[in-house]
Amino acid sequence: MSLMSRRYSVADPAEAIELCFEKGWTDGLPVVPPTEERVRAMLDAARLRPGDQVAYIAHRAVSVTAEKVAINAVMAGCRPEYMPVVAAAVEGIGEPVWSYHGPGTSTAGAAVLTVVNGPIARELDINAGDNLFGPGWRANATIGRAVRLVMRNVCGSRPGALDRGTLGHPGKLSYVIAENEAESPWTPLHVERGFRPEQSTVTVMAAEAPHQFYNQLSNTAEGVLTTLADDMRISGNVMGQPQYMLVIAGEHMRTIAKDGWTKADIRRFVFEHTKNSHAHLRRTHRMAGPVKPGDETLMRPLVESPDDILVVAAGGRAGAFSAYIPGWGSKRSSQAVTKEVKR
Repeated sequence: MSLMSRRYSVADPAEAIELCFEKGWTDGLPVVPPTEERVRAMLDAARLRPGDQVAYIAHRAVSVTAEKVAINAVMAGCRPEYMPVVAAAVEGIGEPVWSYHGPGTSTAGAAVLTVVNGPIARELDINAGDNLFGPGWRANATIGRAVRLVMRNVCGSRPGALDRGTLGHPGKLSYVIAENEAESPWTPLHVERGFRPEQSTVTVMAAEAPHQFYNQLSNTAEGVLTTLADDMRISGNVMGQPQYMLVIAGEHMRTIAKDGWTKADIRRFVFEHTKNSHAHLRRTHRMAGPVKPGDETLMRPLVESPDDILVVAAGGRAGAFSAYIPGWGSKRSSQAVTKEVKR
């Protein structure tokens, strides 16, 4: 099938890059010119035809075709073998429960946090370890960048226009990690969410930036998680986020696992120990109105249930640091979605 996108004639690659800047197709960084040969290589790697619909963004009435995804994957610097992961992530943000319009337009400035599980994470060398959220891995950087370019160029989420983020955060350039399944003592995220271990998946979550916490003093699961819960409890967003993700790195992972705690145990403990009294929320102007009788003992959880806390084992083997990541919005406004990577 022929490609349907408009073609531009340029003298050389440098002019092509400048054209992309002029047209507003970049995220502020240079892009790879999307030639027909490169775009077709992307499509072939994912066994997609140009006109196949990867996602439908209902609030925007936009059909995201495989050709458009492939073009933006090329521009982002992806290798063809990354295309199935990009397509699965785009499919995920098109799901109604992900609720594209909110994360794509909100002043809260959410990014698309993508967690890759299964064999493909290892095959593509998607980083699950040191410098987890930092630079240095082509797969992590370009897959996340491709998703954001699709949001910008196909769905219209451009800063100052549809994207009204007050501050935003660096994850809006790229926000991709893998779970460290090789060293984790726990059930992988995708298996908890209904997939088989041998399946490859992406989980996409509308998310704020990582909030790092530190605990080098405790050698027990309860001690580490008490520090985590205390940090979460007084963070800025304590009025009922839809979900949180906990990213437990090597030292903390080993400490918690040594005590025999499972991911379910982590979820239950954190859920119970991150509640705030209505009195505290009113005094700190997070809840409207004066303190009323009974507010000192009336408690509000961060999320509706322990199942709204996603736990991922990832990060460096050394260093007493882990992180929590608040989801975007409140209550059920946007839910994480897990999709199989089809190859």
